[in-house]
Amino acid sequence: MSDTITIYCKNNQTYQNVPIGSSLLDIYALVGSPLDYRPLNALVNNRVEGLTYRCWQPKDVEFMDYTRHSGMRTYVRSLCHIFSKAVNDILPCATLDMEHPIAKGYYCVIHNGERIGEEAIGKIKRRMGEIIHADLPFHHKSIRTPEAVILFRERGMEDKARLIETAGMPYTSYFELDGYINFFYGCLTPSSGYIHLFDIIPYFDGVLLRVPQKERPMELEPVICQDKMFEAYKEHYTLQRTLHLKHVGDLNRAIAEGNTSQIIMVSEAMQEKKVSQIAEEIARRYREGVRIVLISGPSSSGKTTFCKRLEIQLITCLLHPVGISLDDYFLNRTDTPLDENGEYDFESLYALDLPLFNDDLQALLSGKEIDLPTYSFTTGTRVYSGKKLKLETNSILIMEGIHAMNPELTAMVDERHKYRVYVSALTSISLDNHNWIPTTDNRLLRRIIRDYRFRGYSAKETISRWPSVRRGEDKWIFPYQETADAMFNSAMLYELAALRRYAEPILAEVRESDQENAEAYRLIRFLRYFTNISDQELPGTSLLREFLGGGAFQY
Repeated sequence: MSDTITIYCKNNQTYQNVPIGSSLLDIYALVGSPLDYRPLNALVNNRVEGLTYRCWQPKDVEFMDYTRHSGMRTYVRSLCHIFSKAVNDILPCATLDMEHPIAKGYYCVIHNGERIGEEAIGKIKRRMGEIIHADLPFHHKSIRTPEAVILFRERGMEDKARLIETAGMPYTSYFELDGYINFFYGCLTPSSGYIHLFDIIPYFDGVLLRVPQKERPMELEPVICQDKMFEAYKEHYTLQRTLHLKHVGDLNRAIAEGNTSQIIMVSEAMQEKKVSQIAEEIARRYREGVRIVLISGPSSSGKTTFCKRLEIQLITCLLHPVGISLDDYFLNRTDTPLDENGEYDFESLYALDLPLFNDDLQALLSGKEIDLPTYSFTTGTRVYSGKKLKLETNSILIMEGIHAMNPELTAMVDERHKYRVYVSALTSISLDNHNWIPTTDNRLLRRIIRDYRFRGYSAKETISRWPSVRRGEDKWIFPYQETADAMFNSAMLYELAALRRYAEPILAEVRESDQENAEAYRLIRFLRYFTNISDQELPGTSLLREFLGGGAFQY
């Protein structure tokens, strides 16, 4: 019997015989260390594994570093384990909440009876440096869940105990670092010495954990101003505290106790209240000269349903909303600009016919009637079907699209005539104190379901296109979000519990041999922490109906 196995390394497309039971870290050296930067994890048969994972059979392996989303997630999780241990060492009675990404970092709050000052932050930072310098191993352990629940409760980690207790999995994995334990739903680096760059700075009433740039990992991400987004998050955290639903374990327990209806009604009511407040502010600004409402946001943020609900509220404010979709101003497909890969760049501002759009906009604002175009996604051409549009005395123009807040789009319109709304799914509920839920995961799950149910795309196809979508958002949407007059959070507390029953079977169709299986498998594992709920109690106007169907609006 052979004492070696064959590994195929996708990074340099080579085969290598290695000893049976070799770790990924050993294999990386044997295949010639093919990356520019240190590996952080690897895809093994299209599933993410930590570098301590051992191979006992032939495998396809692809190593990941900082420049891949998967590798950066592993880096950040490992940094968070070090951060939480340092806080525990310096302030043993404190509680650390890692709440959400913001300002190109991660917002965290240390609860210790009073606001943490710069002296304490300095001590924590120095302790983190000591842990990193010592290059301590992250020990990955797996035990029966009832034993893990007891272990976490004995350590005062009720948030983690409740999460794994309500998730219903027979075994639970956790990580131990020099006697300190923590739970993460993904792999870590082999040891603390892999963390080469970080910072902690005061931020509002907490701290900002800073991390390296993905493309230039030897430099920290620059801190950018996202004060309006921070306030949008804060508003939802206040609601969660009112409902005692801080973490997913709290949500699961509330569902088990029969409180699903109340959670849905409160979540929907809060959104409608926010839509109403925005409509009232627009009506007030209308009297001061506002004539255009510009609505933007990233993919699957719920812009379309928000527009429809806003229009209803504007009518109650005695205004006549008139809607225009920027998608109808796409250039003919053959005239669309190309991206760096030579493919049509539909995310670009210049995929729109800007001269035509501005001519029509100026005509409308001057009281003229226009012929409204429609873009056929089937033929890739603009068509005119006889639809006319003219603004009435009390009309207000509603324009929705990913470029709506780009100043170049409406450069010919006086600023006093514009009101900007940014829509995004700012997921505020967390798995536990140290595991936030990325907003991109929420939006990706929405898009996977919508594309499958209404556009004929498989999960594999949607996942494959997602990196390109995100690059477009980084370039064309996110730079303008803080210019918004209002920010609307489209995420709901119960949402992922409702999406689970739709997403799981769609994700399961991705084959193990597909490159996209790594992301599909990660999302399936993530969704297992949520207790399923039915969408039958969702109102017809719910924003989720845009993705699940069965709603009152026509899309």
